[in-house]
Amino acid sequence: MHTQKSRVVFVTGASRGIGQKVAKMLLVAGYRVACGYRTHKDGALALARTYPEAFPVRSDVKSRASIKKALTATKRRFGKSPDILVNNAGIADERPLESITDAQWDHLLAVNLRGPFIVVQEALPAMRAQKWGRIVNIVSIGGQWGGMRQVHYAAAKAGLINFTRSLAKLYSREGITSNAVSPGLVETDMSKKEMRSKAGKQKAAQIPIGRLTKPEEIAAAVMFLISDDAASITGQTLNVNGGMLFS
Repeated sequence: MHTQKSRVVFVTGASRGIGQKVAKMLLVAGYRVACGYRTHKDGALALARTYPEAFPVRSDVKSRASIKKALTATKRRFGKSPDILVNNAGIADERPLESITDAQWDHLLAVNLRGPFIVVQEALPAMRAQKWGRIVNIVSIGGQWGGMRQVHYAAAKAGLINFTRSLAKLYSREGITSNAVSPGLVETDMSKKEMRSKAGKQKAAQIPIGRLTKPEEIAAAVMFLISDDAASITGQTLNVNGGMLFS
């Protein structure tokens, strides 16, 4: 059986927000973690200053060359390719449907949907060779119930949910599980600002648990799905949304 210290995790978008909390929880638990970032290097470096097994690595998920380089660097740093992927990197872009340009649509899908596809495709051979792996994709409630001001975001996350299921069908028999974690409203710096407004407070009050989800709660769901205890869970979307959506 693998031990946590023998496992290598690659987390995209690990420099802040949910990704940073996921990386930190993994590091505390004893995993070796490649902390992917694109522009916000400071957050990844902060993890490395505290945890010796944190490896900051630049990874632009839009670029296959960048991902290849990041995975090669990770293997060089830890002596093996990642056993576990957490596809967390993503962007938001709030605007009315009528104003979305072709370029804006293409850019968002390139990051939020094609990005995870590239990372998975490049990391799969090593997982298949060892007949063990874990893939966790961070999706969104928007991908389950649609979007109002982020139609392209919702479409990308819906696609990522289905991509997760397809991976489960293809590779679970080889010991590689694929699951998604779907947050609702999460307590990040951006949402904290929104929640100070009257409209924001009303939105939070409508959540059945009466508050926003903490990033640590998303990270805890990821930790469970990559564990040996979750070995028979695959192709699932785990809702961590405070009861905003039941499915």
